[in-house]
Amino acid sequence: MEKAYVSPQMIILIFCTLLCICESRFTVRDRVRRGIDLSSTYSLISDTRLPGDFIPLNYTLDLRPNLSESTFTGKVRIIVQCNETSDRITLNAHQELHIERSDIKLKRVLEQEDSDELNSTDVRIRRASHTPKKSVFVIYLVDTVKNGTVLDLEIGFNGMIWESAEGLFKGSYLDKNGTKTEFLATMFKPNNARRLFPCFDEPAFKEAFEVSISRPKDYHTLFNTDPFSTEPLDGEPGTVVDHFNLIPGISTFSLGFLMSKLVVVKDETLPEGQEQKVKVYCQPGMEKAFPTLYEKIHNIQKALEGFWGSEYPICNLNIVALPGLTTVKPIDNWGLIVFKENELLQASYFTIAQEMVYQWIGHSTTPEWWNDAHITRAVAGFLAATIAQEYTEEFDEKWPMTVLYSIYYEFSKRYPHSRITGMKQESICSKTELLLRMINYTMGYETFRKAMQNFYEDRRCRTFQSEDIWNALTIQAHRDQVLDKSITVNEIAESWISKDRLPVVTVDRNYDKKEAVVSQKVYLRERPHDVPEQDKMRWFIPLIVVTEDKLDFTETRPRLWMEKSREATLAGLPEASKFIIVNPEEIGPFPVNYDVHNWNLLAEFLQTETGRSSIPIYTKAKLLHDAWNLAYGGHLSFATAFNMTLFMKDEKDHLVWSPVFTMIDHIGRHIDSSEVHNKFETYVRILLTPLYERLGSEAQPSEEHWKENLRSLSKTFLCRAGYRPCIERAQAAFAIWRKAADPDAETPVENQYICPVFKWGTMEEWEFGLERVINFPQNRKQNERTYLLKNLAGCPVQTEKIERLLNITILEENGNFTENDVFLIFSMLTGGSNGYTTLFNFLSNNWDTIKQRFESKTNLWDSLISSSTGIFTTQEGYDMVSALYVKHQGEFGSAEHIIEKSLKNIKEETKWSHENLPVIENWLDEYLKTANTSASKFMG
Repeated sequence: MEKAYVSPQMIILIFCTLLCICESRFTVRDRVRRGIDLSSTYSLISDTRLPGDFIPLNYTLDLRPNLSESTFTGKVRIIVQCNETSDRITLNAHQELHIERSDIKLKRVLEQEDSDELNSTDVRIRRASHTPKKSVFVIYLVDTVKNGTVLDLEIGFNGMIWESAEGLFKGSYLDKNGTKTEFLATMFKPNNARRLFPCFDEPAFKEAFEVSISRPKDYHTLFNTDPFSTEPLDGEPGTVVDHFNLIPGISTFSLGFLMSKLVVVKDETLPEGQEQKVKVYCQPGMEKAFPTLYEKIHNIQKALEGFWGSEYPICNLNIVALPGLTTVKPIDNWGLIVFKENELLQASYFTIAQEMVYQWIGHSTTPEWWNDAHITRAVAGFLAATIAQEYTEEFDEKWPMTVLYSIYYEFSKRYPHSRITGMKQESICSKTELLLRMINYTMGYETFRKAMQNFYEDRRCRTFQSEDIWNALTIQAHRDQVLDKSITVNEIAESWISKDRLPVVTVDRNYDKKEAVVSQKVYLRERPHDVPEQDKMRWFIPLIVVTEDKLDFTETRPRLWMEKSREATLAGLPEASKFIIVNPEEIGPFPVNYDVHNWNLLAEFLQTETGRSSIPIYTKAKLLHDAWNLAYGGHLSFATAFNMTLFMKDEKDHLVWSPVFTMIDHIGRHIDSSEVHNKFETYVRILLTPLYERLGSEAQPSEEHWKENLRSLSKTFLCRAGYRPCIERAQAAFAIWRKAADPDAETPVENQYICPVFKWGTMEEWEFGLERVINFPQNRKQNERTYLLKNLAGCPVQTEKIERLLNITILEENGNFTENDVFLIFSMLTGGSNGYTTLFNFLSNNWDTIKQRFESKTNLWDSLISSSTGIFTTQEGYDMVSALYVKHQGEFGSAEHIIEKSLKNIKEETKWSHENLPVIENWLDEYLKTANTSASKFMG
């Protein structure tokens, strides 16, 4: 293999770097000693930190991938500086990256006390090896190297090209002619550059790279920069080497390349003769498939340059539609973004913008360590959503409500994330994104943008910590006098990010004094509300108020901030006949509760045409969402929550309807073991029928996507609630399937119609579905079988159907059902009282047989006990489970703690049912007296 190429550019850069050694060394140490990061407990990856005794100054990297043999060789030359006197150099290299001691060379370039004279003395190496079970490689030196010494380290290496998308990997796709075409790509984020070459693979090290990569002549390579020369590779006919332009300074994870046979799509939006700096690549024959893509990219680039106050930070940008890519998310590198082909074909403004934001914050300015990566993603999400909302209506149903509802639900649990780290990181990113949105509203867009521009200008081509952003926002907010100087954004951010919780704000008005006492506490839905130290949790909360006598939703500055105080007083409120709204448009990520009178004023106002049109969509959705979830969590009467739905009979916007379906599902499941449930289903039919009839039963050509989604949801919930036209259509479609010559060839029934037939249809129809599951062909998609089985178990309300399924799968041990099928059946039976009650009785009546069958299947046994005992919500259910526990005490084995937990939870849910079911029933009785319930279409 040839010696690594070193250009005159790199030599000049080395000398410039040497002149800045003292400043560089100070910067590294200074950054390490900085204050505690707000998110230090949320490390996104587990990694061994390098000791920091040596730091890189620049790299020269020469790569020789062999696509046909799935191997690569290479040589890296790193100029390193000794930061602390040491006898070893520690860097990152994956265990499967092969490095021979003989392929390591080390020379002294400069010593601190002799800075006027360049030397070229070899440094002796004692030994070199990987650290066991870590991606760390240590070069042990014979002599100690002094602080300030600069060394020239050269390492040869070789390894295997991966099949999975980590490090250097290859993939393939069938082109338009059906020919298999391979590609080679890199995925270095977050810490996989070490899989390809030895390096200092930490984001804080942003150094210059000069890279050369060989390739077959009939391929081309897209890299972070363009090639400045290409030459044949000696001794290997048909292979050439590209020498790429110098990269001034990036982290190792920002490097990336793609070797493929893709072609460039011409940008028809550019004037003839203008240089095309942004290029889209796709497989040959697909060039015409992206008619609006360049327009979107240019709009996004213009918007981002306007926000950051800085031009795109690299000369060129290559965006790739790569068929055969298997990564979950696009691969973003500096100047090179690789999407799945089908993802880019459907690419929305949000999807493209989210990846392009990283060119500024992520690659140009980089998180110092991975515990700050959450804010990079949050900024990307916030800006992408802002841009998407500016240029298109396609994003209306996704942000911020979808993000917000999901974290409301997660953080209101007794145990958020169920200790799942990945889910926790997603929630942290979402919460930080919403925090940025709150800051943007409360301090003003111009203040927010100027602060972010100052931050970027200060940290461009450098690294940052979260506090750098909060500091920039604080300085600008104080300068613009939009935040009291006694408060810092750092304090505000810390109060939100450091807790896996959200607050609920309660507004209790004193109508005589025209003021209100506002209090905050932890928001909890899941019972019991016994979260440790909840009384100590406080947030900085902006109190933004809209009053009925001045319905101005454009004023988003807080009347005051609750500075982590339990209570505050809002003065200057309107008279008793006028409502107020706190936190309109979900500016802050917290629900708001009111006294009953204020809730009723809101409910009455929304039932008028003027009221519905004068309150914005997000605020209407918030009022509905807050009322229902507060009632579910025990913070508000259900009568008040039901009153807030009365205006929905005339509501047309899909965003306002969104929380209604979640409410129907949660409340319906909770009360379906009581007599109230039938009345609730009648209420659901009355509520949804006008909406469904307005939308029409069938999709129309070119209709908006939200209409399709809303129709599907309303149809699904109406069918579940026994809407007669739905059941009739479902049974008609099912009848055609039953008459098919080969019913196992396909499932010719819409998904929404499967459950209604299994729930409301005959035993014969259900048995037909059971046969289809048993006889399901192996050559069909198995997820279709899974969907059938889910509905077969989860939909029926008749005990005999469920018993039949349990007999076949457990007692008869039918070979057509796997253990995974049984797990799925148990899970689906927890969705309704008929399911889990039948499962409980089945367990009670067949205890000895089932216990023997599951004796060696602990996971199945635990799942059975959990599913059959953990969902009851009434005193009757508690008595049943308690009797089973007493009768078989000592026989539960691994599930002993499960049934004990079930009894504790049922006691809590029984209390909830005792308090809320009479309220719900009374409201439904009054409502159904006045509602038009005589029409047959409403009857199940």
